[in-house]
Amino acid sequence: MASKKEEVRRKHIRLHMESALTARDKVGVQDFVLLDAYTSESAFLDNLRKRFSENLIYTYIGTLLVSVNPYQELGIYTVSQMELYQGVNFFELPPHVYAIADNAYRMMCSELNNHFILISGESGAGKTEASKKILQYFAVTCPMTESLQIARDRLLLSNPVLEAFGNAKTLRNDNSSRFGKYMDIQFDFKGIPVGGHIISYLIEKSRVVYQNQGERNFHIFYQLLEGGEEELLAYLGLERDPQLYKYLSQGHCAKESSINDKNDWKTVSNAFSVIDFTEDDLENLYGIIASVLHLGNICFEANQQGCASIPDTHEIKWIAKLLGVNPWVLLEALTHRKIEAKTEEVICPLTLELSAYARDAMAKAVYGRTFTWLVNKINSSLVNKDFTGKTVIGLLDIYGFEVFDKNGFEQFCINYCNEKLQQLLIERTLKAEQAEYEMEGIEWEPIQYFNNKIICDLVEERHKGIISILDEECIRPGPATDLSFLERLEEKVGKHAHFQTRKLAGPKGRKRIGWMEFRLFHYAGEVTYCTKGFLEKNNDLLYRHLKEVLCRSKNRILKECFRVAELENRRRPPTVGTQFKNSLSSLLEILISKEPSYIRCIKPNESKEPSKFDVFLIRHQIKYLGLMEHLRVRRAGFAYRRKYEHFLQRYKSLCPDTWPHWHGPPAEGVERLIKYIGYEPEEYKLGRSKIFIRFPRTLFATEDAFEFSKHQLVARIQAMYKGCLERRAYVRKRQAAIKLEAHWRGALARKEAKRRKWAVQIIRKFIKGFINRNKPLCPDNEEFIVFVRKNYILNLRYHVPENVLDKSWLRPPGLLENMQQKVVTSEIFRGKKEGYAESLNQPFADSRIDEGDINPKVLQLISSEKIQYGIPVIKYDRKGFKTRQRQLILTQKAAYVVELAKIKQKIEYPALKGVSTSSFSDGMLVIHVSPEDNRQKGDAVLQCKHIFEAVTKLVMLAKKENLVNVVQGSLQFYISPGKEGTIVFDTGPEEQIYKDKNGQLTVVSGRVWGGGGVSSFK
Repeated sequence: MASKKEEVRRKHIRLHMESALTARDKVGVQDFVLLDAYTSESAFLDNLRKRFSENLIYTYIGTLLVSVNPYQELGIYTVSQMELYQGVNFFELPPHVYAIADNAYRMMCSELNNHFILISGESGAGKTEASKKILQYFAVTCPMTESLQIARDRLLLSNPVLEAFGNAKTLRNDNSSRFGKYMDIQFDFKGIPVGGHIISYLIEKSRVVYQNQGERNFHIFYQLLEGGEEELLAYLGLERDPQLYKYLSQGHCAKESSINDKNDWKTVSNAFSVIDFTEDDLENLYGIIASVLHLGNICFEANQQGCASIPDTHEIKWIAKLLGVNPWVLLEALTHRKIEAKTEEVICPLTLELSAYARDAMAKAVYGRTFTWLVNKINSSLVNKDFTGKTVIGLLDIYGFEVFDKNGFEQFCINYCNEKLQQLLIERTLKAEQAEYEMEGIEWEPIQYFNNKIICDLVEERHKGIISILDEECIRPGPATDLSFLERLEEKVGKHAHFQTRKLAGPKGRKRIGWMEFRLFHYAGEVTYCTKGFLEKNNDLLYRHLKEVLCRSKNRILKECFRVAELENRRRPPTVGTQFKNSLSSLLEILISKEPSYIRCIKPNESKEPSKFDVFLIRHQIKYLGLMEHLRVRRAGFAYRRKYEHFLQRYKSLCPDTWPHWHGPPAEGVERLIKYIGYEPEEYKLGRSKIFIRFPRTLFATEDAFEFSKHQLVARIQAMYKGCLERRAYVRKRQAAIKLEAHWRGALARKEAKRRKWAVQIIRKFIKGFINRNKPLCPDNEEFIVFVRKNYILNLRYHVPENVLDKSWLRPPGLLENMQQKVVTSEIFRGKKEGYAESLNQPFADSRIDEGDINPKVLQLISSEKIQYGIPVIKYDRKGFKTRQRQLILTQKAAYVVELAKIKQKIEYPALKGVSTSSFSDGMLVIHVSPEDNRQKGDAVLQCKHIFEAVTKLVMLAKKENLVNVVQGSLQFYISPGKEGTIVFDTGPEEQIYKDKNGQLTVVSGRVWGGGGVSSFK
């Protein structure tokens, strides 16, 4: 059943591969690298449009996946689809997010290294959905145990919790991630997911207190009001109507038809229970969410002195209750500011504007730190207590390059992040390309590309970069404003080629830059930033008076978020820009240590309609995602590369030499194939394991020829089948005629058959004997060998030596050479070495090693000599007696001790001084060499299973049968000039070989009782 299922699966794969290239006119190419006009943005867009119109939302650029959000269900994320992509070569199936996930997983398991998948794109492009699909793929396809089921569920359910607290409806996306997320999925050595860890980046805290028209606050506020039980809302002092809360009503779209807050609340509540949140945790968490809503409803009025006051303390009391703080202390902190001098503290009243700032700063600080606590809480539930080695696959769901009509501090940080990630992408892509070229032995041609390090330095360089200048402006004494910050930028970096302001721009550019704006020329194009709010957002200060209130909160979560130690630290906290720069630096360190995969998500239209392809919008995203630059780098060398085996399997029908079967090496088959097709030298290169095709048109021409060849093959098959039908009809008629003649010829034929049968049996017996002549004596060869022996002995009477000293006997036939070798073995070992008698009935083999088992490099080194015999041996080092697996190869001229592709020792027969073995049943032999021969390292100490055979073959080839020495007790062997070693032989209850205290090699042989034991060394 399983094999049938696998066969169906492979059939699907073949069908996908067949249709991928041949349907290119209709649905485009599935890899942008195969575009002929790869530098043309229009060709890129046209290919993307073709595929999108056929609901093919995924396309590759090499190993980078481009994903277009379809805004509809396509039915391509089923379990059967997951199984189809599981364990399949990356390019065998059409592009899919599952292919990226499976490739990262398989590489991680096979190479035991860490990977990451970087998912980026505009809000609404489908980044969050892509990360969900990858998590679901791992959950379904990875091996799983019951004990690790909880870890898997927590990993999956961490998503809805983080989405509730970190996602919101924007103009571009109903479920937009307003923070960057990096998640490590940890796997054990079996590839089972055992835990995880999440890092969040730059949550958009400003959304808590302000939303644009048509946008909402974070989902959790609406989910709590819509789905929370009546008792819970009463406890929190909340009403169901979100319009009652200032922080939820500014966008005028609290209710959204595409969002079901009630169902989402159930999902989040279920996730809380699985992720191990306690009742106390949830009570404190809901209290914080409610307190933020109450904070937004605090209204300030000016008193007689023009200072801020809070006439209605209803909201203050609820906040004090939920956060566990003193209401009057909170009231004072919201309307007054504590200023510390050297020896005293002064309480100063705040204006209406500053009080509103303090309120919003408190709301942002409370929510931002609670989100960080939430991530840490999830991490503690995902942590794996087993500290054995683990590999990880990281998922980076990060904001893409953003360009709006008005770009502020957030876009500046996001685009700086994308600059760094683009730098990493291009460097890693170039490095991977260069590594593949070097591995395949193809000359690397340097690729010209835009190195955006100059822009990264402009933003992040210490003391000189924009972030450093912004920090200096935030802390310098005197009145610092956004305008003074812009002036400092003009002074410090005004001469930079990628920086421009209205003052520095030319007459044409000046019209498009405001007085409070500056422009940066990013890798993806120019972006104009408005400096208004830069200082405030970078400072993100919470007044000390408010911080003291929060540090004394009885809410357990706030206690962890606002430590009393903060109050003792008089140092200014790092700015938001510096924090982001540092966290980005840490992220890049994590990514650099891992193998990368990339997914670039594209939003096809602003209205979220299926099948609508907005060319202007998509062109904009292609530019800001750096896809053309990446394609240019990827195509700078060769457009198509494929392993020889796969290329030959597909196109072998195009060449008569390779069709239907090629029996040689695949590389030679491919070379024969492309010469027959007519590839020009500049169109391809042959690597060590792959063919590299430079131009897509070459591949397409090959594919078209293959299509034509398929039609020819079909016509030939049809002709063969029709011929077969006609032959069957003819055979039936002929058989009918023959049957009439058969009876009267039968008797004669049977008589003739009987005589022939006898002759055939006799001939067959001798042919069978001839075929099996070299095997041990058996019924198949017994008569033939007896016949050959008889003939040989009868012929001896005509070739008897003239005298006793004449040893020139008649040379026996090949199958009787064993007899001659056995005679030599008898002269050497009979009565001298245990196990000889038992070896008599075992014929000698021509060799114990096939030529295919010998490394081609060794064969090349000794190609001038014919190999006569080979056997696996264990070599003992002359000094430390460490064992090494070797091969002993004998030729007409010398004996070779071989390690894989190296000849460790060559002993020419004239330099052979002798061969020593022990009288026991061990397999030890020492090949002695002449100490005067400087080319020799010393005597070779070896052990082999077929000792009698190996020694006999060696001395017969060397023609030194009289130099074999069978020793008793011990023997000396030559190590180096003036230095000898000793081998001591003994018997014992079991065989063992070891180095004794005296530094001698002791060989203990098993006892042979009564002389009838069988030794394993023959």
